Amino acid sequence: MLHSCPFVASSQAKFLTQDQINEYKECFSLYDRQRRGRIEAQQLITVMRCLGSNPTPTEANRHLLTNSIDPSGELDFSTFLTIMHRQLHQEAPEQEILEAMSMADKEHKGFILASELRAKLTGLGEKLTDEEVDDLLKEAGVGGDGRVHCQQFAKAVTRRSAKY
Repeated sequence: MLHSCPFVASSQAKFLTQDQINEYKECFSLYDRQRRGRIEAQQLITVMRCLGSNPTPTEANRHLLTNSIDPSGELDFSTFLTIMHRQLHQEAPEQEILEAMSMADKEHKGFILASELRAKLTGLGEKLTDEEVDDLLKEAGVGGDGRVHCQQFAKAVTRRSAKY
């Protein structure tokens, strides 16, 4: 339950799972050197990255400004939860995957051919190996017709990355 963490006064906390809150608290506490329930604002980006988020310095500064925190000041855990919630919502990996796949799904049918997806994943951007693509396609459940359904693939990939 959310009230088990004494620092949770954030309205954003109700959108986070107890496991997320516990993980965030554990990491936050590592940077709360004086044990006052606060971290230095300049440490925000480091703590966020330790938790698997990937904000740019500009995004971290925007989070501080949005919460009226001076870059040389401090922030408490409740504010940190609010910032993490916003960042997670902003990053939305499933939506990013769907948008990328929709560029290949020119006719907006909701699927692309596995061969086409394989060519893009092994040839563009952060290239994957054939074995990595095989794993993704297996997990996403490619149909017998060789189609990869965009929604199903995005869910499988984000579910898979959440495990690591």
